[in-house]
Amino acid sequence: MSSITDPIAGLIQNDPLLAPYEAVLRRRSRQIDAMQHRLTQGVQSLADFASGHEYYGLHRDDDGWVFREWAPNASAIYLIGTFSRWCEHPAQALTRISPEGSWELRLAPETLGHGDLFRLRVHWPGGSGDRLPAYARRVVQDPETLIFNAQVWRPAHSYPWRLGAFHRPPTPPLIYEVHVGMAQESGGVGSWRQFTEHVLPRIVVSGYNTLQLMAVQEHPYYGSFGYHVANFFAASSRFGPPEDLKDLIDTAHEAGLAVIMDLVHSHSVSNEVEGLSRFDGTTYQYFHEGPRGRHEAWDSRCFDYAKPQVLHFLLSNCRYWLDEYKVDGFRFDGITSMLYLHHGLGSAFTSYDDYFNAAVDEEALVYLALANRLIHHLRPDALTIAEDVSGMPGLALTAERGGIGFDYRFAMGVPDYWIKLTKDTPDEHWPMSHLWFELTNRRREEQIISYAESHDQALVGDQTLAFRLMGAAMYDHMTVDDPDLSVARGMALHKMIRLITLATAGNGYLNFMGNEFGHPEWIDFPRAGNNWSYHYARRQWHLMDAEHLKYRFLALFDRAMITLAKTYDLLGHSHMDCLWTHDGDKVLAFQRAGLYFFFNFHPQNSYEGYGIPAPPGTYTMCLDSDASAFGGHGRLVSDQQQICRVWPDDPSQATRLKLYLPNRTAVVLVRRVDDGGKTI
Repeated sequence: MSSITDPIAGLIQNDPLLAPYEAVLRRRSRQIDAMQHRLTQGVQSLADFASGHEYYGLHRDDDGWVFREWAPNASAIYLIGTFSRWCEHPAQALTRISPEGSWELRLAPETLGHGDLFRLRVHWPGGSGDRLPAYARRVVQDPETLIFNAQVWRPAHSYPWRLGAFHRPPTPPLIYEVHVGMAQESGGVGSWRQFTEHVLPRIVVSGYNTLQLMAVQEHPYYGSFGYHVANFFAASSRFGPPEDLKDLIDTAHEAGLAVIMDLVHSHSVSNEVEGLSRFDGTTYQYFHEGPRGRHEAWDSRCFDYAKPQVLHFLLSNCRYWLDEYKVDGFRFDGITSMLYLHHGLGSAFTSYDDYFNAAVDEEALVYLALANRLIHHLRPDALTIAEDVSGMPGLALTAERGGIGFDYRFAMGVPDYWIKLTKDTPDEHWPMSHLWFELTNRRREEQIISYAESHDQALVGDQTLAFRLMGAAMYDHMTVDDPDLSVARGMALHKMIRLITLATAGNGYLNFMGNEFGHPEWIDFPRAGNNWSYHYARRQWHLMDAEHLKYRFLALFDRAMITLAKTYDLLGHSHMDCLWTHDGDKVLAFQRAGLYFFFNFHPQNSYEGYGIPAPPGTYTMCLDSDASAFGGHGRLVSDQQQICRVWPDDPSQATRLKLYLPNRTAVVLVRRVDDGGKTI
C-alpha cells in the first residue's frame, strides 16, 4: 500500500527504524480513531463535542442566569458569593440533572451583576469545601486577603474586535517569546495594556512575525511562570481585564503578527480551592487515582486522559481560546511529561524502544492527536508546537502522514548544547564538526523550531548566554568606549551563536524577550527566598535604548539577521550544504537558500585568503557580525564582492572562495551568477 492510503506505511518508509514497531503504531492509530468515535458517537463533529465551555460555567440567557457544573461525587452544591453574603441559601442550590454528575442552577437576571464575586460550596459524603468553578472565565485575587474567587464578567459592551478574521501568514515562524507580567521596566507586575503600548511596538520593529504569550491561563502562584494552572478558562487577571488581552491580540494582528499562547494541559496545580484537585471530594474526578495522579517533581496533579469528561474539558479549552480570544495556535507545554509515565525524568531516550515500551502513556498520546485534529479543523492556519525533549517519532507529522499532528516541535537539544559548550569548553577547543552535527541533527520529515536560549535558560539557577559569556563584566564595561576583552569576546560569540542557530534552524526560530540584546540579569520571581522582590522579574529596555551602551549593538544585529532570514526566505529552504569544517582552524561554512555562511570561531587567528570550496560566481557580503554598526571591530569593508573561480595553485583545481576571515566573526555572502547577476 502507498503512504497516501496507508499513513503508517508512509511513516515507516520515511524512517525504517520504526519497522519493528509497526504493530504498536497501528494500535495507537486505531486508539485515536476509536476515542474520537467514542466522544462524538458518530453523530457530531469533534468541534461540536469540544463546546463544553458553552454549556458548563456561568452564562446569561433570555430568562436570566444559568450555571452548570460537573461534579459526580457531590451530594449538594451551592453557589455563594457577594450576592449571598457568602452563605448557603436554598435559592442558590444546584440541582443534579444527570446520572453522570451534571448540576444546574437558574437565577433571575437581577441576582448577579457585573463584578460580583462567587464560588461554589460543594458537599460530598463525609465532607465539604469551597471550590472555584471548573469553567470559570474570570478569577481574581483579593490584594489583601490573597483569596481567589470567580467573578461575574459581563460588561455593558463586548469587546469590539477591530480586525475580523486574521489568517496567519504561511511563512516560517520567527517567534518572540514573552511574559507580559515581567515585560515592564519597573518592579511590579506588568499589564496587558502596558505591554501593548510599550513592548509590542519593539517586537514589531525587531522583525519577528509571531508572538508567544506565556502565563495566560490563571495560576495562583506567580512564580510558577504560569505553568501551574488552576483556572484553565480564565485569562490571568493579575495582568488586567479580558478586554485588554483581546486588545493586545487585536493590535498584534493589525501589525501582522500571529499570536500563540502557552497551553498547559500536562498537569494542574494541587490546590483544592482554586484548582481542580478533589473538586467533588474525590482525587480521581479529573486526575488519576493514586501515585499516577501526582507529579511529585512538580508538586501537581496529572490528568486522566482516558476519561471522556476530562477530554471534554481539555478539548473545549483548546476551542475556547481560539474562539474567545482569537489566538492563532498553541505551544503545548510539558509534552514529555505527558507522554511518559515516568514524565521523562531520568530517561536519556537513547533507543527507539523508549518510544514504544510500557512507559508510554498512550492515553495522553491519543489526547494530543485529537487536540491537533480539533485545532486544525477549527483553524487550518493555526500553529501548534510540541515542547518535547524525548524525540518521540511522528509527533510533528500530520495524521495523514501517520503522525500526532503538531506543526512543529522544539529542538530542545540545541540550547542544552550551547550551555554545555559555553560552560564546559573554552572556545579555543570548540569542535566545529560536532557543532554542525548538534545544530543539524533532527528528523528531516518533521518541522523543527530552533533556539539558542528561551526563558528556561534565563531563570535563576541558570544563566543567559550573554551572562555566561561576559560574566560580571557586563555590569561595568558595556559603555561603547570601553575596550574590555571579556565583553568584546562575549559580544562577538553572542552574535555568532545566535546567527548560526538561526541559519541552521529547521523551519522556525525562537527568542525570549530581552535575550536579543543580551539582557544582563536572570529571571527571578517574587518568593520568600528573595524577600518577595520584583527586582529580577522585569526587563531593562533602557539598556537597549541607551546610545552610550553596547546592548543596542546586539539588538541591531539581531534585527539584521531576522531581516536577512525573511528577505531570503531562509527557513523556507530546508536544504543545507556543509562546505567546510575545520576543528583546528575553528572555521565552519555552509550554504542555504543561496546564502553562504562563514564562521571563524577562533579566539586569536584571523585568516587572509582562506580558501573554501564554493560554486563559481560573484559573491556580495550581506551581513558581517564584526561590523562597527554591531559593536564589532569593523575589519571588513561593507558590501564587498568576492569572485569564486578556479585557482591555478590549487592542486585539485577546485573552485574556492578566498576570504579574509577575522577571528570571532561570522560573514554571510549572497551568490550571484556571472551571466546576469541574478541571485540564486
